[in-house]
Parts: sequence; C-alpha cells; structure tokens
Amino acid sequence: MSDIIIIGAGPAGMMAAITAARRGKKVLVLEKMEKPLRKLRITGKGRCNLTNVASQADFLKHTGPDSRFLKYAFSTFFAPQLIEFFQNAGVEVVTEQGGRVFPASEKAQDISEALLREARKAGVEIRCNCSVREILLHNGQISGIKVENGNIIATSKIIISTGGASYPATGSTGDGYKLAKLGGHSIEEIRPALVPLETAGNLAQRMQGISLKNVQVNVWINGKKQGEAFGEMMFTHFGLTGPIILSLSRRFSKEIKAGENIEFSVDLKPALEHEKLDVRLLRDMDEHGKRSFQSLLRLLIPSGMIPIFLEMTGISPDKPANQIGAAERKKLRLLLKDLRFKITKARGFEEAIITAGGVSTKEVDPTTMQSKLLEGLYLCGEVLDLEADTGGYNLQIAFSTGYVAGMSV
Repeated sequence: MSDIIIIGAGPAGMMAAITAARRGKKVLVLEKMEKPLRKLRITGKGRCNLTNVASQADFLKHTGPDSRFLKYAFSTFFAPQLIEFFQNAGVEVVTEQGGRVFPASEKAQDISEALLREARKAGVEIRCNCSVREILLHNGQISGIKVENGNIIATSKIIISTGGASYPATGSTGDGYKLAKLGGHSIEEIRPALVPLETAGNLAQRMQGISLKNVQVNVWINGKKQGEAFGEMMFTHFGLTGPIILSLSRRFSKEIKAGENIEFSVDLKPALEHEKLDVRLLRDMDEHGKRSFQSLLRLLIPSGMIPIFLEMTGISPDKPANQIGAAERKKLRLLLKDLRFKITKARGFEEAIITAGGVSTKEVDPTTMQSKLLEGLYLCGEVLDLEADTGGYNLQIAFSTGYVAGMSV
C-alpha cells in the first residue's frame, strides 16, 4: 500500500511527488501514457518557459479566474524557489524579455529529465501505461483506486494532477474531471484557452503569414469595448494568432464559446492618437508628394497589407500623395486605427495551450490543495479552474500548487 497515489505525471504531479517523497512518504505516480511529462517536453515550442520573474502582485494580474486562490501557494513556493530547485537539480536558467525564464540550454527535455532524476533520488515509483478508472470509497473514506485492467491499489490519499483537456495527444484528455466528480466536485465548464481564433470572411486569410509588432487589439463585445492587449500578433489561413491574441482568447473564452458578437479591432499605430496620426499623414503626404499612394503605404504598413488597404480605402494606387484629399486621408487614418475582424470561434483543444474551467476552486483548500468535500483527496495543476496568460505563468501555477499538495498530503 502506498502512502500517496498521484494520478498524472505532469509538472504538478511530479513536483507533488518529489515534495512528498522528500518528506519520507511512499509515493506511487500513475501515468496513462508511455512516458511521463509528455506535454512538458513540447511546451514553449520545445524550450519550456518554466516561470516568470514578475513580482507576485504583477504575476497575479495575469492569472484567473480567482487569482486570490493562488496567494498562499505563491507565498510558499514561487519563482525564486522554483529556479533554485532546478539549479540544485543541475539546470541553469536564463531570464529573457518580459521576465520569462527558460533553461539555458533552451531544451524542455532538460527540465523533464531533472524532474525525473529528482523523483528517482527521492524514491518515487512511476508506473506508465496505467490509466486510473475509478476512485474507491469505503464508508465515505478513500480506500484506493481501480486501474484500467481492473486491478485495485489500496491507499487513503490521492492527488489528482491529470492536467486539462488541451493537447489531448499528450494524454490531457480530461480524465481528472471525471475522477473529481466521483469525489463530489463541481466542474466549471471547460473551454480551449490560449488558442488561435477564427474570423469571418477572408480578410485575415488574405494577409496570412504577416506578423505585426507593437500593435494594440481592442475587444468589442456587443458594441462595447471590453478589453485590450498590446504586443505581437499574426494572421493565419483561418484568422488570428500570436501572443496577444492567445491572451485575449483566454480572457474572453466564455464569451467566445457563447457565440457573442465579438470584434477585434487592430490599431496599427497605437502610439499616435487620431489627431497626431492625421498630422503624421499630412507630413508624409507633403514630404513625399510625388510618390504614388501605393508607395506611400510602404512607409506605414507591411507590404503584404497594401492590397487590402488599396481595396478598403478605394484610393487609386497610382494617385500622387499630394493629391489625396481630406476625406480619403480620413479613410486611411480610420483603417490604420481600427482594422476590424469578427471573431467566429476559438480553435479546438488540439491547438489550445491550456484549458480554462475545471474543478471549482471554491471546493478546494488553497493552503493544502485538499478537497473540502472528500478527506484525503488533493487536486493541483491544470485540473483546477485556474489559468493564466502566456509567459511562464501557467507552469508556475502547476509547480506551486503541486508543491503545496506534496507538502500537505
């Protein structure tokens, strides 16, 4: 009989296992895939953005839906402790733009191997190709688990760390939600998050492959501005992607799934208010008066967007810049500040970096990660209704909640 059974060998589960085993507990980790940490090995495009050095206050601004739930976990085990953990495990790290922390080798494999080494050193047993089908109860108490082949493994303490439903090919297929329900838990509706978005029409498709930097995307829902994000984005054959699009897909995942009237307005010149942009356009048209309108556009936007702007402004490509009138200049200005795309849907879980929704945090003690409904059941990582923006925030949530579960169990 194991003191603790951990279901799922992802980052949260492995951190919980190492932490508990270092405290002298007999720990068994059950993983349904043929190898542990499959999703971690591909995260960050194979580089593994494992945390962010933002202050705790700033960090929490990037999390949701209930960032307060994470305060205790972050006060116990946060970015400095995580960095120290990996350095002690032989992995040097580097901090890049935006406070993002990566292994110096730029190999996610080094992070997963370090976790496995530390688990072995601590005496953790890991069984792969072992899928858990049921949590067994006796007189309202946990008595064990039943695996796929029908075998029963006795235990009184279980940690569910199965991840969400994103990237199902790596094993994240929502199994943890079913197991949590057996413990009486409520599941907040799950949705793809940090995921590319599809748009109506063919406007985005015609600009496929074009990347934009230092732009602002304003979010309009039912005619009211509800949010914004500044940074990088890209056009694809189906719509929009890139860092700020992914972050907005998380913040508005409920509204997108509900099919509300959502438009993303791309401001190509966010540093210039309308009045200042108009002055800039007048200056450019004066300085380059003999240039054609098409040539003038090359000073303002990527070349791949020029056909779109010619069509949408209705200005002849050969018209000299100094002959462009006030009404035509206004059309150009409005387009530069408000290029609109109607959002039709989010892409599926196969392309989502994380899952929004999950086990309600109202039913979990944030200081222990133990279920408030079933003694001996703990939950950590993405199976919980917690999510964050890109930039290392989500992995830190997994490691922090896993650490607290491992300490508490």
